[in-house]
Amino acid sequence: MADLKLTNVAKTYGGTVDVLKNINLDIKTGELIVFVGPSGCGKSTLLRMIAGLEKITGGTLEIDGLMVNDVPPAQRGIAMVFQSYALYPHMTVRDNMAFALKIAKKPQAEIDAAISKAARILQLEPYLDRLPKALSGGQRQRVAIGRSIVRDPKVYLFDEPLSNLDAALRVATRIEIAQLKESMPDSTMIYVTHDQVEAMTLASRIVVLANKGIAQVGTPLELYEKPNSEFVAQFIGSPAMNLLAGTVTGTGAQTTVKLAGGGTAVSHYPTTEADMGASVNVGVRPEDFVAAGENALFEGTVDITEALGEVTLLYFHTGGATPVIAKLPGIHAELRGKPVRLTAAPEKVHLFKDGQSLLYR
Repeated sequence: MADLKLTNVAKTYGGTVDVLKNINLDIKTGELIVFVGPSGCGKSTLLRMIAGLEKITGGTLEIDGLMVNDVPPAQRGIAMVFQSYALYPHMTVRDNMAFALKIAKKPQAEIDAAISKAARILQLEPYLDRLPKALSGGQRQRVAIGRSIVRDPKVYLFDEPLSNLDAALRVATRIEIAQLKESMPDSTMIYVTHDQVEAMTLASRIVVLANKGIAQVGTPLELYEKPNSEFVAQFIGSPAMNLLAGTVTGTGAQTTVKLAGGGTAVSHYPTTEADMGASVNVGVRPEDFVAAGENALFEGTVDITEALGEVTLLYFHTGGATPVIAKLPGIHAELRGKPVRLTAAPEKVHLFKDGQSLLYR
């Protein structure tokens, strides 16, 4: 399909308002790249710039080595699936999927073959002669995806395609998109979402956007296990990673930190003598806490429990704005109001200084 290369790409409105700047990203053929980030971070704007629906005000965008900054959207070899289905209500599924090919004056035999292939991939064959109003939300989104497939584009762009679906349909359609990608291994796809589950389960790599730029790029597990900043650490994962203030009291291949709340943490992050006495934040994911004996990393009284069936969330208020959260397997509603001692294995304890991970120094 296609490689994409973004070099110092920027977006400015009115010449003064920077939305994105210094976006550098290489996307290889066959990847499914997911853009995530907080609301207003520019992820949909970046997708629209790639599509040609927003003008690039700085830097270059290349598709297969050709700069396309000023190439019209219809000539970029890109198909986009929007948040809204944008189907023609008076046309059947077949006609909706065929519309762009008819406008391009493709031979009828080619159109029929393309529709047949897309309908088979998306399991839409029983619905080809129905109108959109006779379809469920998930089926309509599949038609919108099918309308892209028949064009055989170089790159597929998805702008929060599942956000209008209810929870059950979101799960089902997410699985269908994953299966679609498996059936089209050479297709290059870029996907925007605010849903972490979509990002973690679909992506070859995730691009985390923040502060008008890229905060980190990596595989889902890389971002989860080795976040390069407190922002990424707390953005990836739900509930968010706990951050506990402390002071480095032991350095070397493993680091010992005395926590402000009185506990002691041991991390596999290496430090040097120069770090002795440094103020750091200790990061522990809720699911990485385990019950502790004498040497507790954290000790507190459970204020609230949320029993979710397979796990229970324990909330501890420590006087700060954000509670400490632990996620323990099983049902533990009886722990509410009781003191609990927790720790975490050194390989699960992250260290941050001035907001940045000590692992990437």
